[in-house]
Amino acid sequence: MIFSRTTFAVILSLASPTAATGAPAQEATPVTTPVTLAAAQPTSAPRLTLPAPTGPHPLGTISMHLVDHTRKDPLSGGRARELMISLTYPASKTTGYPTAPWLTPKAAAQYLRQQGLPPNAVQLPRTHAHEGAPADRRRGQLPVVLYSPGNDSFRSANTVVVEELASRGYAVVTIDHTHDGTVEFPDGQVVTPTPDSHGTLIYQQRIADTHFVLNQLALLQRGTNPDAEHRKLPTGLRGLLDLQRIGMFGYSAGGATVASAMFENPKIKAGLAMDGPVAGPVVNSGLTRPYMLMTATKAVRERDPDLARFWSNLKGWKLNIKTTGVEHASYSDLEVIVPQLASLLNWTPAQLAEQIGTLDPTRAEAVQRTYPLAFFDLHLRGKGHLLNRPSPKFPEVTFIP
Repeated sequence: MIFSRTTFAVILSLASPTAATGAPAQEATPVTTPVTLAAAQPTSAPRLTLPAPTGPHPLGTISMHLVDHTRKDPLSGGRARELMISLTYPASKTTGYPTAPWLTPKAAAQYLRQQGLPPNAVQLPRTHAHEGAPADRRRGQLPVVLYSPGNDSFRSANTVVVEELASRGYAVVTIDHTHDGTVEFPDGQVVTPTPDSHGTLIYQQRIADTHFVLNQLALLQRGTNPDAEHRKLPTGLRGLLDLQRIGMFGYSAGGATVASAMFENPKIKAGLAMDGPVAGPVVNSGLTRPYMLMTATKAVRERDPDLARFWSNLKGWKLNIKTTGVEHASYSDLEVIVPQLASLLNWTPAQLAEQIGTLDPTRAEAVQRTYPLAFFDLHLRGKGHLLNRPSPKFPEVTFIP
């Protein structure tokens, strides 16, 4: 199965008198007494924040509008498939380049509106990546990591991990799977998620999106601007990407995208699923390349026959770790955003634990940063030993045979 509707929507809906509709039973459990966020901040809307990455490199970012003229999108009236991506990378300078928002303005307003909240209820975070900043080429070509979000999510939903990787010398490409999350295009059009009834179609689109993005990165590498509007790209991108060293990670349903994209595309050398399932032919065929599963509460092999079968069919390097005391949302930016909302709403510790578990958020964040970095360092750079055995520095992390 593929998990769905497990994102910021669930949490923000708790702050609204109007509960989010259509959330299936496996999603985060709402608190019993909704509270209006506006009542918690009588003067001005609070600004949510994200922690800064710990690596040595300042960050640049650019968004691109891609159009796949070889695919018709049945959810867009048969027009060519369109999607938005962002590329985050080490920057040579950031002065004069503004930081990018976590969500673009119209997408943010639409997203809050979907949760029954006014646009001024809360200020969503800004990232630490600077829009259009020139790329730092001093260290040569950069390994590339793709990111696929969960259902009803968006490409910025794992910014903490994305920025950590980029600050350590990776080029990270995040993908919005159109119709599977709220996304704003350059002309101001906002596309919202479709009903769950389109799940199979969207799953197939996710895999095709990944292949298409890899092809567009090859154009970018050669100096071609793949942006549909040909908006100016930052200097230094041409030749920056090492397309022989490509990894991919995904959260929740994005984890299923990772496994299936790897099965179909040998360009992806290593894949990481963050509490994500598997589906499709890869379940029985397995993979020969490195694969890592970070389990919270959903991706539990003992409860998911497909996941167990897939795991037994893996023929290459593999590792399954579990973080004690976390929930499904803990492997996303919600781990750092929810405590801020809890403070604004005067939630009890029990209410907070329902959403992100009992592990100290700073510890959960440390796991969230450290283990994906260790995985890609090992398999794209050939360095590091953290994944050889359990570490006393991370007693909350268990290696599952």
